[in-house]
Amino acid sequence: MTEQDRQKAAAAAAAVAEVRPGMVVGLGTGSTAAFMIDLLAERVRAGLSILAIPTSERSDAQARRTGIPLTDFAAHPEIDITIDGADQVELGTLNLIKGMGGALLREKIVADASKRLLIMADATKLADRLALPVPVEVVRFGWEATARKIARLGGHAALRRDAAGAPYATDGGNAILDCDFGAIADPASLERALREIVGVVETGLFIGRADAVLVAGPDGVRRLERT
Repeated sequence: MTEQDRQKAAAAAAAVAEVRPGMVVGLGTGSTAAFMIDLLAERVRAGLSILAIPTSERSDAQARRTGIPLTDFAAHPEIDITIDGADQVELGTLNLIKGMGGALLREKIVADASKRLLIMADATKLADRLALPVPVEVVRFGWEATARKIARLGGHAALRRDAAGAPYATDGGNAILDCDFGAIADPASLERALREIVGVVETGLFIGRADAVLVAGPDGVRRLERT
């Protein structure tokens, strides 16, 4: 593994240690979440009794493959803890940018149903201010018009494409616009403005949702709490 992979695995291990018997666990999506799912599966095979709700088809497949028992919102409308990664974490507020893996809508649905949202990150994901392009999930029909309205907010919206060059499709069949606003002075106001645009399904801005972030660096894992 690379040094960054070792840090991701360390953050994942620290997060999995917080899972208790009987919990319903939200399974995040992404490279760090993949480490987490494998480590959680090891605990399940060792006797840990839990149920899980994945945030993507990819995480669902990994959970089934590794033997983690799954449930759904019909049976368990409330989740005890969701463990997920982030593309960028704002220091102090713990506001997040998520969605580079394409699962932002399901990730936010699961996070919203959770008593606690625990984020895993390596140290490269920390920033004084959110500044990465914000993934915005949009209805495929009329995405060009939606992109023009996003541009009026000051963002350059680029349609995400897959490896073959075709428009990227989320698990829900929607498109994603990666919207570059530069350094975001007021993430909460930007999220509200984006959500008011007709055609926007969800944004990758997770405002005030993370309860804690486990940050892995060369010297180990530290815990950040929202101030």
